[in-house]
Amino acid sequence: MEYEDITHKIIGSAYQVYNQLGFGFLESVYKKAMIIELTKGNLKVEEEKPSKVFYDDQVVGDFYVDLFVEDAVIVELKSVQNLTKEHACPVKCHCTFI
Repeated sequence: MEYEDITHKIIGSAYQVYNQLGFGFLESVYKKAMIIELTKGNLKVEEEKPSKVFYDDQVVGDFYVDLFVEDAVIVELKSVQNLTKEHACPVKCHCTFI
């Protein structure tokens, strides 16, 4: 898997944040804590990175990625009690960062 090492570190960071903060905070709190953890893990992280979404080679929208790690992995944070199918990422997506 091409980004296995990065995703492993991201997931580990998420567990660290959850273990310290628990459940119940706003997404913005978890985002700031994730940035701290990812940075401690020597990962490059950008927040609210703008991107263009394409469909059939045409721009159909703008999107702001919660966290963009190591110029390779998009992290979308959710603060909900239970995940639903609506929280899942589409199987195929194409974003270009500005």
